[in-house]
Amino acid sequence: MHSAALERMDAGDIRDAAEKAWCATLRATEALVLARTGREPGRSPDASRRLSEMADADPSLENMEMRYFRRQARLHGECFYHEVCPMPGTERLIRETLDFIRDAEDLV
Repeated sequence: MHSAALERMDAGDIRDAAEKAWCATLRATEALVLARTGREPGRSPDASRRLSEMADADPSLENMEMRYFRRQARLHGECFYHEVCPMPGTERLIRETLDFIRDAEDLV
């Protein structure tokens, strides 16, 4: 999803790029939750809740939780749903999705 997000951004479709970057963020978070808890989140709200629960129990996850919810608000909410995609902040978040994915892998 991240490479598809970069392709859409390069093509000038920032809205679709933002949603694809959000989907990549969500998938990485679901994998982190599954790896740490042994339970697969069923829906986006489940992944959000479980990440928050994990961060409450393990302060080393607080940064991931903050980054996750920032991406949810900016990429998924503001840009995709409300079509408010401020530059260059949105582009930066899209590009930095790979960092989020790698950090999630390191926390497994």
